[in-house]
Amino acid sequence: MRVLVTGASGFTGGHLARMLAERGYQVRGLARQSSQARDLEASGIEPSIGTLEDRAALARAVKDVEIVYHIAAIYRHAGISNSRYRAINATAVGHLIDAAAGAGVRRVVHCSTVGVHGDIEHPPANEDAPLRPGDIYQVTKVEGEHIARQAAARTGLPVTIARPSGIYGPGDRRLLKLFRGVARRRFVVLGSGNIFYHLTYIDDLVEGFRLCGESAAAANRTYILAGGEVSTLNELMALIAAEAGVRPRTWKLPVWPFWLAGAACEAVCVPLGIDPPIYRRRVDFFTKSRAFDISRARAEIGYAPQVGLRDGIRKTLAGYKERGWL
Repeated sequence: MRVLVTGASGFTGGHLARMLAERGYQVRGLARQSSQARDLEASGIEPSIGTLEDRAALARAVKDVEIVYHIAAIYRHAGISNSRYRAINATAVGHLIDAAAGAGVRRVVHCSTVGVHGDIEHPPANEDAPLRPGDIYQVTKVEGEHIARQAAARTGLPVTIARPSGIYGPGDRRLLKLFRGVARRRFVVLGSGNIFYHLTYIDDLVEGFRLCGESAAAANRTYILAGGEVSTLNELMALIAAEAGVRPRTWKLPVWPFWLAGAACEAVCVPLGIDPPIYRRRVDFFTKSRAFDISRARAEIGYAPQVGLRDGIRKTLAGYKERGWL
């Protein structure tokens, strides 16, 4: 089977592309630059050079492909305009599905995020929970979902939407500050730390993507893909400390002064294209609960997370140590 993975040079897309290649799939990866192409080739992945905004490049990338896994997105970086987020996370989704339909692709799996649900008032949330995006990244991911469904209806091409929860594993940088801070016994918690935080180990996630692409029941469905265990932030930090071999040590501080400081830093830094030293999204990490129900994915496509939270934390810490990040 020949598949296309967008975002194949990133953490999640890279893991997916390599897993499929190792299992004998013919994998093509969309790469923006020739340097990324060389890395893909070294992993047995056929590179296709181009960007999501280049419709000719999309047409080349989907040629002779059976399944498209659309993982690429703009995450959160200072100095990026709202229009840029919208162009990549929303508009390009429709262009990719149009190109895929024209090439005879059998299915597109579009990676969204559980962040579209915002703060979860009544955990655990399922796929039918209200959509309450809290920032431009989440807003444009909601828009991307709408565009994906509209394109599927217009073209007749089945599209499956996957909403992962917090992704972690060896090589991930998004949660590096949390792991490193706890391992070095100097992590600061804003608030009580009793909010839920639901993680997904990368190996479980990419298998979930594969099931979304190949299960007949997944056509035109939406699935939350998350780990099999939910913890509070306090419980998560205790597990990280235990696996790092250190005694838990955190400082707990009130939320509101940091939220105000974040707003002020964003107002000054973002227009200058500088990453703020503190920002409101970082503060929200400590105040918003995220716990999710994966029953639909379990029942309909056989999604079954295999990596327990403690084991995943152990593997992640080992990967950080190997890279010299701790």
